[in-house]
Amino acid sequence: MALFGFLGGKKTSVGLDIGSGIIKVAVIDHSGSEAELVKVATTEVAADAIVEGEVMDPGIVAEAIRGLFSTAGVKHKSVVTAVGGRDVIVKKIQMDRMKEGDAREVIRWEAEQHVPFDMANVELDFQILDPDAEGLQMNVLLVAAKRELVESRTSLLGEAGLEAAIIDVDAFAIHNAFELNHPDAMQGVVGLVNIGHEVTNVNILEDGVPVLTRDLSVGTRRFREDLQREKGLSAEDSERVIQGQTQSADLAQYVDARGEEIAVGVERAAAFLATASRSAGGLGRVYTIGGGARVPGLNEALSNRLRVPVELASPVQRLKVRDSVFESVSVDEVAPLLMLSVGLALRRAA
Repeated sequence: MALFGFLGGKKTSVGLDIGSGIIKVAVIDHSGSEAELVKVATTEVAADAIVEGEVMDPGIVAEAIRGLFSTAGVKHKSVVTAVGGRDVIVKKIQMDRMKEGDAREVIRWEAEQHVPFDMANVELDFQILDPDAEGLQMNVLLVAAKRELVESRTSLLGEAGLEAAIIDVDAFAIHNAFELNHPDAMQGVVGLVNIGHEVTNVNILEDGVPVLTRDLSVGTRRFREDLQREKGLSAEDSERVIQGQTQSADLAQYVDARGEEIAVGVERAAAFLATASRSAGGLGRVYTIGGGARVPGLNEALSNRLRVPVELASPVQRLKVRDSVFESVSVDEVAPLLMLSVGLALRRAA
């Protein structure tokens, strides 16, 4: 499912994740019998150049992207990137059973019943979840994004000297990498929690299908600001503490407080799904990704609060990785940041 474009038969794909704190790129070679990760790179972006996923200073962000590609030696100009946030709606709906071609003709009318945007300015896509089932109704996963969001992303890429082969949706791209690396998590109700710089994305999967997304206004920036404000630590020292590079007993109370916020968001999303889907059982397991997944003690705090197992997910647990990829960086340190960029690079439309 993609809002824009397709890759065709290209042998190499480049996934570009433009995060609020860090920009990440992953390159995957599709020429062999299985996909192989051949390069990853990251760069920090200037503070407040991107706020909650919205690019506030395109010039600075475009320059950071150009610098990242140059430093990493990525010469490809065609990339796969994604949009997300409050201007993207992902919803599981029911509609009259019909063939996909017929559904495409009426999906905009169906979407009007579920999408709180002006339909004249929306990019739409959908996927039939039960194409082989019987009955008069079928389950459909609907995605809608404001056209302005898609256009601003293509404009930013153009300023950086790049073009979009595909513009995906964050939740689907993350799921793409997660499904490959954690196939055992494709049964029951599972939470996939992406703890970013400013926003935490909660994705609820039902039998392997991402059916519900929620954004929470809490991320690693809040952890760092807590330590700066209440403990007098510098920004650099706070960052080292939340990344686990420096031990600090002061962190525990903030982990509990912010963990509570995240856990409540996960609970509410899972509860909403339970009321909307007759087949949904209770939340069985949670996986964390993103920079915040590295915060010492956070997974344990979430597990204690949610009363389900919580573990760190990896985008390279089963993915083939070229030996040189992690020569200069620690795989344990950088892997939690790469689920989205790897998921994007895995996209290779037929």
